[in-house]
Amino acid sequence: MKKYFLLSLLCLLCSIGVASAQTLSPLGTWTNSEKKATFEIYKCGNKLCGKIVTLTVPNDPKTGKPKTDSMNPDPKLRDRPRLGLVFMQGFEYDDDNKWDDGKIYDPESGKTYSCYMKMNSANSMEVKGYIGFSMIGKSQAWTRVK
Repeated sequence: MKKYFLLSLLCLLCSIGVASAQTLSPLGTWTNSEKKATFEIYKCGNKLCGKIVTLTVPNDPKTGKPKTDSMNPDPKLRDRPRLGLVFMQGFEYDDDNKWDDGKIYDPESGKTYSCYMKMNSANSMEVKGYIGFSMIGKSQAWTRVK
C-alpha cells in the first residue's frame, strides 16, 4: 500500500512539474484596446515577429487611398502600405511566459521602441514599448482574436 501511495505521489509531482514548465504562446492574431487593427504574431526563424493584418480604417480619409507608412523617418519607406507591415521583430523567449529583446515600430509616429510581450493568459497579453529601461514606457493590453 505504501508503494502505491509513493508511486501516486511521484506521478502527481511529475504532472505538476510538466504543467508549470508549459508556456503560453503569443502566436496568432491579436488586437489592442483601441481596436484600430489586428496583428499576427508568427515565427520568423527562431524568433517571433508581428505584422498588421487588418486595419479598421484601411484607407486614408483625405486621399481615399490605402494608408501608407507616411511617418517613417526613411523617406524611401513612406510609400509602403501599412497593411502587411512587419512592425514587430526579434522577440526571444525569456522565461515565465515573456518574450523579450524585441523591437516595435509605431507607424502612426514613425518611432521604434524596445519591446517585450508578456502573456497574462491564453487570450491576453501585455505589450510594452520602452526606450532604455523597461520600467519606463507604455504598456498595452492585447486580446487574442478568434
